[in-house]
Amino acid sequence: MNVNSESFVRDSTVAVQNKTLQTRLRVLSGFTIKRNLMFAELPDGEALRDRAREIKQRTIANLDTYLLQLEESIKRLGGTVHWARTGADARTIILELAKKNNVTRVVKAKSMVTEEIELNEALEEAGIEAVETDLGEYIVQLAHEKPSHILAPAIHKSKGDISILFAEKLDAPNLVEAEELTVVARKRLREKFLTAGMGVTGANFGVADTGTIVLVENEGNIRLSTSLPRIHVALMGIEKLVPSLDDLATFLKVLARSASGQKMSSYVSLITGPRRRGEADGAEEFHLIIIDNGRTRILADEEMRESLYCLRCGACLNVCPVYQKIGGHAYGSVYSGPIGSIITPAFAGLEKAKDLPFASTLCGACREICPVRIDIPRILLKLRSDWSEAQANEGGPSIIERLAMKLWSFAMRHRWMYNIGFRVAAFIQGPMAEDGKIKRLPFTFAGWTEYRDFPTLARKSFRSMWKDEA
Repeated sequence: MNVNSESFVRDSTVAVQNKTLQTRLRVLSGFTIKRNLMFAELPDGEALRDRAREIKQRTIANLDTYLLQLEESIKRLGGTVHWARTGADARTIILELAKKNNVTRVVKAKSMVTEEIELNEALEEAGIEAVETDLGEYIVQLAHEKPSHILAPAIHKSKGDISILFAEKLDAPNLVEAEELTVVARKRLREKFLTAGMGVTGANFGVADTGTIVLVENEGNIRLSTSLPRIHVALMGIEKLVPSLDDLATFLKVLARSASGQKMSSYVSLITGPRRRGEADGAEEFHLIIIDNGRTRILADEEMRESLYCLRCGACLNVCPVYQKIGGHAYGSVYSGPIGSIITPAFAGLEKAKDLPFASTLCGACREICPVRIDIPRILLKLRSDWSEAQANEGGPSIIERLAMKLWSFAMRHRWMYNIGFRVAAFIQGPMAEDGKIKRLPFTFAGWTEYRDFPTLARKSFRSMWKDEA
């Protein structure tokens, strides 16, 4: 997975100052409002989330058993299962299938895992045309960009931006309305569907006991990608399993509500093997690639394992105050927002993504909205601790910073010291304060207030005021 999170501080600073981006990101609150309304309609909404979490917990705990069951079910139906330890392994499998079947064009449905393994780049390097068919993904592909949101890949672009892009790339000038832009994209993509030799999708869920691959969408492009090309290849992370169709029903209720504020996605495709005799449509060959790519490392870590419960609904991005200000590209990873801040370090290594666990206010909004109640703040704190320990082993923070933390720790455990420290700090803050904010800090903390508000301390503590009132 290509990760550029080393520049997070610089890129997030630029993003905060981008007024156009700030305007575009305001739509995120609409997703959350619709999500809350849809859950409020359910008499058992919270119990449903608990049920979804319990299923995920049980499935991840018995992942080996369910994966083998899924493989057996798919083989029984005439499909082929491939195992990929790394993204490179998955790319190789797809390229070999394409070469074997003389495929020159691949149509792709929106899939985070194909972004994760950089499939488009591999196909193009091999001389195979890769065409994104989700409208948002199609837009960012034309712009040579990466998706900026799990659910809405082109959320960072305005209608005007897309109009200019279509004029440059598709020779379709003077398009003003969204409907006009959609019509142009649909016409261009329809020809691609009809001439593609392979369709590549992700998998929202894999049902172990029936061998069913489940795909949810709102545009119909996935239905075309899986039924028109002769070969359908689905890529699925090992964590995307559910044991049965009964369990699937629970997730279909919480996923659409969490992702887009819908009772159900417009299209739900349940694909059970290749086309069989007497069926009118469907691929002649069905291949499932089950991908690890770092997931077993997460599975082995009891504190990180919970992140494998993620449904990729994007709800945590929509409520995150950090994501709401900087968007997705600043994270430098396929996975952005709160969930990206915990799984990117796990996939790519904490050293490459060291700033992401700190890209959070720890407000807990992500945990509250998550359909499977992943405790993202707790995992962020765990990663912060891991990084601090790694730094300490390599020399760590400055002497002044370490001393300050020790003094703070001591003061928090001794009331008398805390009271003295409060009075001293309230007295000496004067030269550093302006308009009710501390504008600068001394020593190694000097840069801390450059992008943060630090309110001044009250001249009198609450405890002192309480004594005076008593």
